[in-house]
Amino acid sequence: MSRDPAVIIGVDAVSPLGIDLDEQWRLALAGQSGIDRLTRIQPGPDFPVQVAGQVADIDHLGYPFLKPREQARWISPLFKYALLTVTRALKRSGLTLDAALAPRTAVTYSSAIGGLDAILDADRKWIAKGSLPLPCVNPNACINMIAGKVSMLTGATGPITTTITACATGLTSMITGAMLIELGRADVVVCGAVDFSLVEPILAGFATMNAAFVPKPDSPFDAPATVSRPFSAHRRGFVVSEGAGCILLAGKRFARERGLPFDVEIAGWSMTSDAHHFVAPHFPTVRRCIAESIADAGITPNQIQAVNAHAASTRAGDQVEFDALRDVFGDHLPPVTANKSLIGHAMGASSAIETIFALLGLRDGVLPPTINHQPDPQIPIDCVAEGLRPVAQEHVLKNAFGFGGCNACVVFRRI
Repeated sequence: MSRDPAVIIGVDAVSPLGIDLDEQWRLALAGQSGIDRLTRIQPGPDFPVQVAGQVADIDHLGYPFLKPREQARWISPLFKYALLTVTRALKRSGLTLDAALAPRTAVTYSSAIGGLDAILDADRKWIAKGSLPLPCVNPNACINMIAGKVSMLTGATGPITTTITACATGLTSMITGAMLIELGRADVVVCGAVDFSLVEPILAGFATMNAAFVPKPDSPFDAPATVSRPFSAHRRGFVVSEGAGCILLAGKRFARERGLPFDVEIAGWSMTSDAHHFVAPHFPTVRRCIAESIADAGITPNQIQAVNAHAASTRAGDQVEFDALRDVFGDHLPPVTANKSLIGHAMGASSAIETIFALLGLRDGVLPPTINHQPDPQIPIDCVAEGLRPVAQEHVLKNAFGFGGCNACVVFRRI
């Protein structure tokens, strides 16, 4: 049987721009930042991280997928936000996962950080009061439990796996889903990622690594909305944020037979490992990942109309990504948008959310701006700094690069 490409049949996301997808997209196109003062925790004046991208609470929605007793057990916010995005993506798709379809439905919905907040909270209570952890603590901290809860929510009994590739997690969940469909092991895959990592040790750890944004000691504190600066001369590291994104995949033949609407397919992809450094990106393998994804789509670089970049705002990372893109595209590098300027870096969820923005841009023929940009002579790039731009798109390249040298690139095709 010939290869059956995976198509996108439904999406949903929550991000620092909001909990309604249409509103998030409207704000993204308007160049609205979701970065603000850190309030998820109460940092003292000496805490190095003072800004973050935070997602609004959803308790008022009632999320019927968690019954009252379950709400007390699933204490990490990962679960309610992940299940919300899955519930809404399924509704958007019009697909019903019945008993007949359940064995052919896979789950690759993942997380990079997981429920470390639950373990940290339990540890603090143990130290302060000698209280033993509640029975729910370990399940909350078990990273693959997110996929497990998605499976329980949907009834999916097909393959289930958690793809942990640091900041590339959301994209590799889609690549894994596409492989399952192409191998004939699933007709539908619930993909995506969630991360809510705004806890003190993680934030401070990124600061001591010189990865997270920290203002200069001798400079006044910048307005929060201005500090996420991909590809910019004055970039000073990423802004840690939180969020979740769900992307539903289906085999093209299956979707047509079921009458499911779709207009985008995964045309090509690549994953490479740097085998180089635990955090520093490596030009040769980043470049190869980009080039292989385009070749896998059966097209040439000049057929890519836009790039949705990883672009975390780190000095080395942005430079290597640009150098790799320039080497692949030569003098014909298309517009490169950097969504982290708007929503910060949501760890493993970032590439899921950014993929959804890329898909919306593909649908609408428009690119959201990269805000806060000051040209860097070392990175002469068109990053749509002037505001939203109409761009007709057939092929879009999405990049995601994670700690440990985990590289993932996908080419999406409008059909």
